[in-house]
Amino acid sequence: MKYYIIAGEASGDLHASNLIKAIKKQDPAAQFRGYGGDLSKNAGLDLVQHYKEISFMGFYEVFRNLGTLRKSINNCKSDIASYKPDVVILVDFAGFNLRIAQFAKSIGIKTHYYISPKLWAWNASRVKKVKLYVDKMFCILPFETEFYAKYDVKVDYVGNPVVDAVLAHKANDNFRAENGLDERPIIAVLPGSRKQEIEHLLHFMVSIIPPFMQNYQFVIAGMNNLPQEYYEKFRRHDTIRVVYNQTYDLLKQASVAIVTSGTATLETAMFNVPQVVCYRTSEITYAIARSFIKVKFISLVNLIANKLIVKELIQDEFNPSNLSAELKLLLFNEEYRNTVLKGYAEIQQVLGKESASDKTATLIIKYLKA
Repeated sequence: MKYYIIAGEASGDLHASNLIKAIKKQDPAAQFRGYGGDLSKNAGLDLVQHYKEISFMGFYEVFRNLGTLRKSINNCKSDIASYKPDVVILVDFAGFNLRIAQFAKSIGIKTHYYISPKLWAWNASRVKKVKLYVDKMFCILPFETEFYAKYDVKVDYVGNPVVDAVLAHKANDNFRAENGLDERPIIAVLPGSRKQEIEHLLHFMVSIIPPFMQNYQFVIAGMNNLPQEYYEKFRRHDTIRVVYNQTYDLLKQASVAIVTSGTATLETAMFNVPQVVCYRTSEITYAIARSFIKVKFISLVNLIANKLIVKELIQDEFNPSNLSAELKLLLFNEEYRNTVLKGYAEIQQVLGKESASDKTATLIIKYLKA
C-alpha cells in the first residue's frame, strides 16, 4: 500500500520514523512519501519537504510566516492528489494537518491521525474538524480518550511512542569521552528544536551557570536542523559543551535537566532525570495563549499525572533566580528529588511498556483492509 505521512517538527519526525519501520514489518511492499525530517527519510520516506521549513512556534510567529505555510499546504495538496495514496497519516501539527485532512477527505482518500493535536489544551472547537475529516484517531495520552468521548468521537489509545523510543535506545558507553566531557555531574540543557523557542529560552537557561560551574558541567542538547555555529553564541563560558543529536545519551548521563516544555519533558521523566520545565515566548504570543489555554499545566509529566510533579517556570517566572533555586532543590534536597522520582514512577506505570508504533501500524493496516 501507499502511505503519505506528514510530520511537522522534530518529535513528530522521530515518531513517524518509528511508525514507518513498524508498518514495513507488516507490509513489506509499503511505499512512503510525505513531509518529515532526516529520521523519516532514513526510515524510507520519500521526503517532499523538510519540517524545518514549515515549523513555526507561537501565534505571532505563525502569522508572520503565513505565506510560507500557505504555499506548503497548497504544494502538499497537489502532491497528495498526484501520488494517490491509500491513506494520509497525519502526525500532530494541527494547524497544517487538519487542513490537509479536509482536503484528503474531499478527494476520497482515507485520513488517519497519529498523535492527536493538543485540542484539549486550548482549542476544543477543532474537534468538529476531527469528526468531519479524520477517519481514525490514534491517541498517545491516556486522558485523551475521555476528552474525545465527551464529543462522541471514538479513538484508539495506542500507548506512548516516547516509551518505545526510550526503551529502544542503546546507550553509548563512550559518550563522555567522545564529547570531551569529564566526570563531573552533568546538568543537561534541552532548549527544544525550533529556532524561535531556542531564542526565547537558551540565554536564560545558561545564565545561571557561574554558581554551579565549579562542580557541575552544563551540556546543551543541540539539534541537526540548526547549524552548529548557531549554538556557539550561547556558550558564554568555554566549559559549556554542546552535543548534537545525542539527547538520549545526554539524559542517560545527566543528574538534572533544564527542559523546554514539550515532548522532551516526558523523555526526561522516562530517563528518571529530575527536571525543571521552562517556557518563554513573545509577549504577543503569550498574551494570546493565556486567553485560550484550558489546562492547569504545560508539561506532559504533570498533565499525565494530573498533579504537580515537576516545577514549571513560565514567562516572567522563568528567570535566573527562580531557575537557580529550583536546580539547588533538585541537586541537594534528597527528599524533594525523591518526590519527583516517585512521580515519574507513577506516570511510567500509567503509560506501560506496549509498543505504540507496532500497535498503531497494526490498526492502520487492519482498518485499511477493512
